[in-house]
Amino acid sequence: MAIDSREVPGRDQRLSQDVWRELCDLGTARRFRAGSTLLRQGESGTHLLALTDGLVKVIRREESGESTLLAFRGPGDLLGEVAVFDHRARIADVIALRPCTAVVLEAERFRAFVEDRGMVMDLMQQTLARLRESDLRHAELQRLSLPTRLARSLVRLADLMGPVRAGAAPLQLTGLKQEELAQAVGVSRNAVVGSLQELRQVGAVETGRKVITIRDMETLRKWAYGSAHEM
Repeated sequence: MAIDSREVPGRDQRLSQDVWRELCDLGTARRFRAGSTLLRQGESGTHLLALTDGLVKVIRREESGESTLLAFRGPGDLLGEVAVFDHRARIADVIALRPCTAVVLEAERFRAFVEDRGMVMDLMQQTLARLRESDLRHAELQRLSLPTRLARSLVRLADLMGPVRAGAAPLQLTGLKQEELAQAVGVSRNAVVGSLQELRQVGAVETGRKVITIRDMETLRKWAYGSAHEM
């Protein structure tokens, strides 16, 4: 099976490229439309996904009807591996923010692959890296201004997709609710609406109903890691 995007691993919490290629060869590639559900909360862990292209959000839904944003994931990430190992129901939905391609891996085949190659420690390191990343995000909530946190969240979403080439088309995130973005930066929806307005005014983003489009990555990065909003 030839999938060019098998070369995507690169972040510290990802598996090596060699292992990733082998994993992709074990399964079947499937495409998902933006807004579609890749994995559903409550289902059994009969399979997992190796995300080779696109961007997803991980959402936990409560009986009260409320939902909580748990994470964003991009190419090179495994999705649904926890339910494969603990034999319990999935605890969250995985929903496409952009058109996605993922390799479907059967649970038994994946577990055998991990055991044969002694990959338990690799997966543990991946989990620890995700926890460390979460801790860093929580630390930012205490010390950074809201516009900076919001800009960083959007930059990280774009970076999950890989390096942005000069002259690339605007990055459109479909199905990303402002309430979820507010959860990501630790504020109310009303507060995040105000900061999005600031980013719109400088031409960094455009917003619509459940759609956020990143139009100027350079400006957005200045707000995220520079002092553009103080100028």
